[in-house]
Amino acid sequence: MNIQQLKIVRETARRQFNLTAVAAALYTSQSGVSKHLRDLEDELGVVLFERHGKRLLGLTEPGQAVLRSVERILAEMDTLKQTAQEFIQSDNGTLRIATTHTQARYALPKVLLTFQQRFPKVRLELHQCSPSEIVSLLRGGEVDIGIATEALMSSNGSFICFPYYSWNHSLIVPEQHPLTAITSPTLEEIAAYPLITYHEGYTGRQNIDTAFQQAQLQPEITMTAIDADVIKTYVELGLGVGIIASMAFDERRDQGLSLISGKNLFQESTTFLAVRRSGFMRSYLYDFINLCNESLTRREIDDALAGESIV
Repeated sequence: MNIQQLKIVRETARRQFNLTAVAAALYTSQSGVSKHLRDLEDELGVVLFERHGKRLLGLTEPGQAVLRSVERILAEMDTLKQTAQEFIQSDNGTLRIATTHTQARYALPKVLLTFQQRFPKVRLELHQCSPSEIVSLLRGGEVDIGIATEALMSSNGSFICFPYYSWNHSLIVPEQHPLTAITSPTLEEIAAYPLITYHEGYTGRQNIDTAFQQAQLQPEITMTAIDADVIKTYVELGLGVGIIASMAFDERRDQGLSLISGKNLFQESTTFLAVRRSGFMRSYLYDFINLCNESLTRREIDDALAGESIV
């Protein structure tokens, strides 16, 4: 068993079992990839991949268990490399962040500006992706911190999660829309109109669905998107009432639209910061977390990583 075999297993799963893509990503040949996988299966004594002829179709049950171990091993190797660099250079390096569009667009700009001013030698690497992709990148050690509202807290204990901030959903409608004449619209009044909101699994969408379900309402959701700016665009066209994260509305930029608070309609959502339990904490990562949540001290973060969770 060697490191190249482990990297091939991980990359094969990531590339949807396309060995041509795996070979290109790892700068090797497709025949070499196939041989490494066969050799590893022979050494372990189990079949890792479901096959149809020479094509790989997916992971077997043993293959799924092996993949989890492979990801942990490679993540630990990455941590070892980072540990060495920490002693060589404590104020420079790369901070790798995975987050959703909403957080990257509305919550993080001021934090990242302050961080870069404080640590000018640290390069920022921002991955904008879905909550499930954030979990995958973080678990695989490809990013240092994940920021999202969904998915992180349900990662089976793989991560330590810290609260970033809490927020509410609000309604957006064109100016002069009938709902603007109602002081505090009810869910029933809102459900009378076509709705445009986030795609399932994004930006607190579950709280929106839960509110209507508890009210025994089935609203007509005519369009979904992962981007609040897209939602606002189609609300401007009069295609429906938008439900977005409150921080995504800017009075100066969103002229022609009105914001109606949904604080009394939808449950409060919380965005979390997550790091791997086994990940290496560069000194500036503590500072970044503190910039996001000033109430978190380095000692509290270390206590949580040691198993004394504060969340």
